[in-house]
Amino acid sequence: MSRAVVVTGIGLVSCAGEGLAAHLDALAAGTPPRTDATTFAPYPVHPAPALAWDGQIPKKSDQRQMEAWQRLGVYAAGLALDSAGVKDDDAFKQALHLVVAAGGGERDYAVDGAILTGLRDAADPGAYLNERLQNDLRPTLFLAQLSNLLAGNIAIVHGVSGASRTFMGEEAAGVDALRIGQARIASGQIDAMLVGGSYSAERPDVMVVHEMGGFLRKPDYAAVFAREDAPGFILGSCAAFLMLEAAETAAARGARALARLGPVASDRTRRAPGSVSTSLDALWRQAGIGQAQAVVSGATGVAAITGEEHARLSALAPDRPVHALGDLIGHGLEVTAPFGAALAAGLVADRGLSEVAVTAVGHRRGEGVLRLMAV
Repeated sequence: MSRAVVVTGIGLVSCAGEGLAAHLDALAAGTPPRTDATTFAPYPVHPAPALAWDGQIPKKSDQRQMEAWQRLGVYAAGLALDSAGVKDDDAFKQALHLVVAAGGGERDYAVDGAILTGLRDAADPGAYLNERLQNDLRPTLFLAQLSNLLAGNIAIVHGVSGASRTFMGEEAAGVDALRIGQARIASGQIDAMLVGGSYSAERPDVMVVHEMGGFLRKPDYAAVFAREDAPGFILGSCAAFLMLEAAETAAARGARALARLGPVASDRTRRAPGSVSTSLDALWRQAGIGQAQAVVSGATGVAAITGEEHARLSALAPDRPVHALGDLIGHGLEVTAPFGAALAAGLVADRGLSEVAVTAVGHRRGEGVLRLMAV
């Protein structure tokens, strides 16, 4: 059994604004994304937009107990439910399954700073560190970092009470979230699934983590495929959710199918010269991409992976536009594939394209290719 899987709802939030229309307009305009180059200097970041949280998270108490990445995700999930026309359909939401791709939450910076300062002069650093970690961290700190809290908050705020699962693992997590969602609906296991993720880039701790790996671009913005002088990605606060449904389920409730999502192809390769090109070739075929009229690339800007990806995409889709997602919203790690899929669905539904390919090549390991087609 293999059923057609369609996109019936989209929720997007990034520095380009909120909603699909804002992002399609920004993509068409081709202007550089809004960038904050001072708050975390020398590392630029693409900040989240100002949002009226009450529109999707009515209770102030719910807003207060969430960290930024959770608020962004819950807000985008609400937009997707609105877009699909099921925001007030309790019966639909009670049976709705959820797959989330997300990283961990924020650190307690004051405690981290005090521990690191005291560690310098500690007579027994190991014993000091153990004592401080046991006594200084809030009991809720680790719980606040659990990535599955986003799914929990979506359930609480929006009443999505079907089964849920959460994937961690940077770009590959977003690919797998879509892969699982598409496969389960296509196989007939379920009829609908809300899939997506969120990322807050405006955090000192994530800057430290990625700078330690040498992955960050600095000190200013440059287009993703033009960062030879200082390779790396520029983080962006963003969230994306898609409502996926079996075509017949969507038709039965009179929902508009924006685009059809084909099988999601994924791989995990070592970053040796030529590995990205070889993997993309195989995934391109597995995803069944034929005559893609455009490509949405989640390229990171990290050398030499991005250069190899760009060269291969130019060969796989000659004379077709390749839109770097990082030039629109920045890099959102786990959100990359869902955001690319949502944008591609919008290009199909609102810009009249018949097929759009989406790639998500991780900055360390993991890559995915998928396609959105006209219904």
